[in-house]
Amino acid sequence: MAIFGTFEISASGLHVQRKRMDVIAGNLANMETTRTERGLPYRRKMIVLGSEPAEAFDSVFNLQLERARIDEIVEDPSPFLQVHDPGHPDADAEGSVLKPNVDLVVEMTNLLMARRVFEANVTAMKTTRQMVLKALEIGR
Repeated sequence: MAIFGTFEISASGLHVQRKRMDVIAGNLANMETTRTERGLPYRRKMIVLGSEPAEAFDSVFNLQLERARIDEIVEDPSPFLQVHDPGHPDADAEGSVLKPNVDLVVEMTNLLMARRVFEANVTAMKTTRQMVLKALEIGR
């Protein structure tokens, strides 16, 4: 595997985690959206991740490194929350309002995890860069 393959793998991780943070931010921004274009509350979105094999690195170290990729963005099928709020414009005859299936604690936890993975990929890129620079110094 070329040394730049390591950068490609870390870059794919950075891309996936950035997109994951974007989706989480959208979920948080729509936590209180009770009516969308479809007439229903906002439905939480999630990213489905996949991977694709990296180049021939496995032949050198018998490892299989993989690049991360986003397969699709799906909606969470869990039920909407039902809240009693008779004064809400979207309340039904009994005063119940359907709220989005977005849980603040879950979203903030996912956001923290995505941030940590993003930081880990940045660290991996910096470390690889330092190794390349040291290897070039040896060649002098």
